[in-house]
Amino acid sequence: MRHELRGSEVPGFRGSGLEEALAIVFDDVHLAFDEKVILDGVSFTLPRGRMKIVLGASGAGKSTILRLILGLLRPDAGAIVVDGHRVDRMNEGELMTVRAGLGMVFQEGALFDSLTVRENVGYRLFEETDMPIPDVDARVMEVLGFVDLEEFRDRMPSELSGGQRRRVAIARALAAKPQILLYDEPTTGLDPITALSIDEEIIKLRDIEQVSSIIVTHQLRDAFFIATHAAERVNGQLRFAPASASQAEATEFIMLRDGKIVFEGPADALRGSKDEYLQTFLS
Repeated sequence: MRHELRGSEVPGFRGSGLEEALAIVFDDVHLAFDEKVILDGVSFTLPRGRMKIVLGASGAGKSTILRLILGLLRPDAGAIVVDGHRVDRMNEGELMTVRAGLGMVFQEGALFDSLTVRENVGYRLFEETDMPIPDVDARVMEVLGFVDLEEFRDRMPSELSGGQRRRVAIARALAAKPQILLYDEPTTGLDPITALSIDEEIIKLRDIEQVSSIIVTHQLRDAFFIATHAAERVNGQLRFAPASASQAEATEFIMLRDGKIVFEGPADALRGSKDEYLQTFLS
């Protein structure tokens, strides 16, 4: 499927309402390193407040999509629009403005070992803004409260479990109030119970905070749990439950194979696909 959207500076995009409705657009994106094709005509859109889960074998181009969104790589052809901006045509200075609206959660958390939890979570606010320190501290405590880690404010990363470090990474990504969150293998290396706690944090951000997000993962159990469950507040209490049909529409899968999208749709459609490759991958 080809999306004819071409970017914020192209007539028909700005003012059309599309830049408000869509967080990310890939339009016929191609990328190769020498003779190796990484992405071959990849097109998709991420509506605001929704989620895409990107699956595929090793080397299929999953993490490359995140690097392109961040402007760390440039495509050979095609358009990439992030938060209304044509990032594939931006210089480094312009990209910094777009990145300010993005949050990134890496596989290993990527925390600064020499900084406390407070300093890690508030790092971007301390270093990149002129926000008063009391306001930074208030925001740090707010996001640590969101991931239930307020009491760990003064701990060092070495004093945390793997799951706690991953939740601190989520809090750090949230601190600057990003409109878009990118997750690179957020549950890899975690035991099932800890991974479930991270899954629930991701669901909370999608459903309670309405953050647009892309998850790159090969952890099928976690991917399907996130896609088929929803979070809601009932009488002030947070509750997780199987998603209704309408709630399930908030998350779609993208399956990559040999640089192409071979499936895009909700969990039920992916599970029900008769495609031999998809069935082999899911098994």
